[in-house]
Formats: sequence, structure tokens, C-alpha cells
Amino acid sequence: MNRDAIVFAYGRQTALSLTTTVRTEDGTGSGWAGATSHDFSKLDPKDLGARAIDKARRSVNAVAVEPGRYTVILEPTAVGNLIQFIVFAMNARNADEGRSFFSKAGGGNKIGMKVVDERVTISSDPLDPEAYANTFSNDGQPIAKTTWIENGVVKNLSYDRFWAQKQGKEPLPTAGTVRMSGGTSSTEELIASTERGILVTRFWYLRPVDPRTILYTGLTRDGTFLIERGRITRPIKNFRFNDSPVYMLNNLDAMGRAVRVSASEAGGPGQAIVVPPIKVRDFNFTSLSDAV
Repeated sequence: MNRDAIVFAYGRQTALSLTTTVRTEDGTGSGWAGATSHDFSKLDPKDLGARAIDKARRSVNAVAVEPGRYTVILEPTAVGNLIQFIVFAMNARNADEGRSFFSKAGGGNKIGMKVVDERVTISSDPLDPEAYANTFSNDGQPIAKTTWIENGVVKNLSYDRFWAQKQGKEPLPTAGTVRMSGGTSSTEELIASTERGILVTRFWYLRPVDPRTILYTGLTRDGTFLIERGRITRPIKNFRFNDSPVYMLNNLDAMGRAVRVSASEAGGPGQAIVVPPIKVRDFNFTSLSDAV
């Protein structure tokens, strides 16, 4: 065996998550709260339980609202549910071969092109104090801090060893963490600035529809509310949506403070993700769901 081909890498890390779902006795209300960290002392089980209970109580006897395009306030977990799909799609080979949103018309990829609102920057850093991760990839490549999208412009795509050699590039591993830029507003302030819209706690049953647009479908869950004249007025039935996080970030109105979230559908720690709550226009809800 060629000793030059041997790669050895070693690292130690911790990861944990705590999620809770609360249902009301009559079965018409459901609330959820969750958090993840590398440090158990940073989780607050009492706070998570109180938030889930509050959401469950407030979501009792939800009413139906006509599907359509709405202004939405997405809580950080819902944002994390969708933003991770942008990073997952940032693969240079798929882009260069014309199989990706990041493929450029006529050939090549979209590095250097603006694809989302200029307020959006997405990066990864294995030494991020809020979102630690391994400092090497599954194939032993070192992972450094990387900016994927800066002020709305694509700065990097990931290159595995094979495609990097073929294209004359340096290998660049996929992101082990995700951080999205944020603003200074609280979720409550985003709600107060909304004449009419919908508040979404989180999404689930997320499935890809079209990789060329990063189009996904999924359902709202565990706390969906109507906003009128700057306040939450009533719980509403869950929706199915069909939309792309790229479209979403091109319809951005405002962002709140970025926080670490539990964005894994399975409830585990998942990828370390730090994102803000956001307010966006014209989010596409296509049908109602009777699921609580």
C-alpha cells in the first residue's frame, strides 16, 4: 500500500438536543420547542417545556384560512429547516454538470453571481463558539471557516477531491455547520410590524421537488397562527407549502437575531445551525392539512 495515500484524522466532540411536543387533552392543540448545543448547561429544559405548553394552549381549535401567498414570520427553527437545503445544494460538480440551482445558463456555475437578498451571508466554521463541529471531513480533508454566500453573492461551492482535480481547483469540503447573518429585531417585533400574515413555528415532512430551483414541499406543525394588525389573533390549521428557500430569501423583509436551533426532523442534534427569525413576502401555501 502507498503510505502517501493513508489519511488519519481524529477529533472529539459532543452534541445533544432536547425537544418536547405538548398536546392538549382534547387533541386540538399542539406545541413544540427544541434546542441543541455542544454544552448541556446551555439548554434550559424548563423554558422549552413552558414554550411548548404555551404554544399548545394557544393553538386549540384552529380555524381554516384559505391557502395562498402570505407574508410569513418564520421562527428560527423553521428558517433552519429550510436554509440547510441551500448549503446541501452547493456542490460544484452538480453545478458544473447542469444539475443544480447553482448551474449557470450556458455552462459553468454561479460563483460570483447574486442569488439572494444582499443582507444574506451564509458561512460555516467548525470553531464557531455557538456551533462546533469536526475540523476535518469524512475523507480526512481539513475544514476551515468558509463563506458560501456573502451579501447575497455566491462565493464558494464544495469540491470533493475528484472534481477538484478534474477542474484544477483546491478541494473544499461541504459545510459542517451553518450560520446565517441576522438583524437586531425580536420575533415579537417582526410580528408587530406585520399588518396581516402567518407565524410558523416549524416545518416537517420536508421533501425535495426540483433540485434546479431547490424547491421543497412540506407541512407547518405545532403552532401556526394568524397575524392581524401587528398581533397574533387566532390559531389556524396547518398548511402544505411548495416553495424554495432561495425564493424565500429573495422576498426578505426583515431578520431578527440569529440563534442556535434544532432543525433536524428526527429530533437529534443534526447539523449545527445558527439562523435568525425572518419575515418574508409571498410564501406559497398550497393546501390545508387537518393534521394538528
